[in-house]
Amino acid sequence: MTTDPIDLSAFDALPDSEAVALLLSCCTSPAWAREVAAGRPYTTIEEVLAAADRALAGVSEEELDRALAGHPRIGATTSHPSSAREQAAVASAGDEVRAALAAWNREYEARFGHVYLVRAAGRSAGELLDILMKRLHNDPRTERAVVRRELAEINRIRLRRLLRDPAEEAR
Repeated sequence: MTTDPIDLSAFDALPDSEAVALLLSCCTSPAWAREVAAGRPYTTIEEVLAAADRALAGVSEEELDRALAGHPRIGATTSHPSSAREQAAVASAGDEVRAALAAWNREYEARFGHVYLVRAAGRSAGELLDILMKRLHNDPRTERAVVRRELAEINRIRLRRLLRDPAEEAR
């Protein structure tokens, strides 16, 4: 789903169902999207980001799994525009690095039971592989906490891309 940026005031004015649908393009946890939408109106993008962080911190493990299900494997072909943009460095990496990412992704998934989630934006394929290798040493509880932090970063990036605040842009 390609979504053009929307003014914060227009986002605040959307019917709840439309606001939730828009937020689901950032994070596929319905509980997260409903909570962020319910916090409207927001006066700044920073308020939205803070609300998004609070909502994510409060979602159940089941909801966290719903959010993870919306993310493709690092290096996998995806039709999700945000994921494709965020993983652009992986797409242009050499065959050896992509093959290693694919193999270690499978190892990660076997160990933790979910996709390896990492903020890929601004990171090279080699860096993503290094992070993956380090995270394989985490115990499951520690890894879930890391996943929540990474998801919060991804959500912030996507929300900043989705929402415009003309008042902030005028400064």
